[in-house]
Amino acid sequence: MAQIHILIVCGEASGDLNAANLAKSILQINSGVKISATGGNLLREAGAQIFYDIKDISVFGLFDALKKLPKFFALKKLVLQKIKEERPNAIILVDFSGFNLRLAKAIKKTIPAIYYVSPQVWASRQGRIKTIKKYIHRMIVLFKFEEEFYKKQGVGVDFVGHPLLDIVKSSMTKKEFLTKFNLSDSKTTIALLPGSRNTEIKNILPVMLKTSIHIDKNLGDVQFIIAKSPQVSWDIYNRITGTVPAKAVKGLPPKGTDPEVLSKKGAAPEDLDLKIIEGKTYDCLNTCDFALVASGTATLETAILQKPFVVIYKMNPLNYFLYRPQVKVPYIGIVNIVAGKQIVPEFIQFKATPENISEAVLNIIRDPAEMERIKNELKQIMPLLGEPGASLRAAKIILDYIGTVPLP
Repeated sequence: MAQIHILIVCGEASGDLNAANLAKSILQINSGVKISATGGNLLREAGAQIFYDIKDISVFGLFDALKKLPKFFALKKLVLQKIKEERPNAIILVDFSGFNLRLAKAIKKTIPAIYYVSPQVWASRQGRIKTIKKYIHRMIVLFKFEEEFYKKQGVGVDFVGHPLLDIVKSSMTKKEFLTKFNLSDSKTTIALLPGSRNTEIKNILPVMLKTSIHIDKNLGDVQFIIAKSPQVSWDIYNRITGTVPAKAVKGLPPKGTDPEVLSKKGAAPEDLDLKIIEGKTYDCLNTCDFALVASGTATLETAILQKPFVVIYKMNPLNYFLYRPQVKVPYIGIVNIVAGKQIVPEFIQFKATPENISEAVLNIIRDPAEMERIKNELKQIMPLLGEPGASLRAAKIILDYIGTVPLP
């Protein structure tokens, strides 16, 4: 019997995470499956053979995408060549809709195309539904409302739940974390999650830092931790915050140094109690009392850990004016979208000012009843995310589907 060969295409950090857990589950069911992929370190560690590393193709808005068009054309050509030469049994497209839907058109159903982690067609650019109906064999979605949406459109769809329910877990207790990173247990701890893309962090982290300064002046006894994405260079964080690179906290302080210190230059003043901690996002969230979170996957991660937070998003003004008219939903944060109401405040583009954000944060932190309301409402949306085991359910659907179609 011929070896099953699956090709996975993802292009961003969140896609690498979801694809990695899917790959682990596929190999758990059938360790003999060959998985080739475009991806990052997580997918590589999961057992996939990476033929293209995605570290340089993540984009943020139209103009960022235009700059990288040559890379996208080269990648598309590479994937099509891979399909032609190796004839995999199926291709799994993970999120990354701008590229993956165009790729699906080019493949023209020559092999089964399965989409995992749906494009947000229910929120904007619903014309993409035509492409999905024509070129995608099966949709596997993470939210129940997505299943209902696709069924109404006549698209074959399976709802598996959200894989983050299995992933989002702290690796240490709050006390252990505070001790390890020399943080105070008597101060209010606020986590900053500015995103996982270079441009995203450049746009959002300065706003978060200025907001932190306002909070620090008005709250007192507060400390801030930036949850650093491993996919983004330290240089970006260091330039924005003015931190000293040699003493950055990367899991543990470098031998012979104290935890993070601040230089006299940069956006963060010396007396702001701030640390940057890499690769410990869930521990940062588990420890914090409140969080400032860039819109995206991190909002759902924060919600699963039931931490009060605000959503912040800011992009190039021209990108914003191009995209905003296409958005058909009242909220941008997935937590509010799933709930069908505003659980946490959103500060988007021109409303994302340090003054606006800090005022809202201070009002919430100073109101125990409001803090408790947010926690309770976040807890109530958990059933809407399905049951644990999403990646394994998706893997079974994919392998079963491959078994029902003729081998290429």
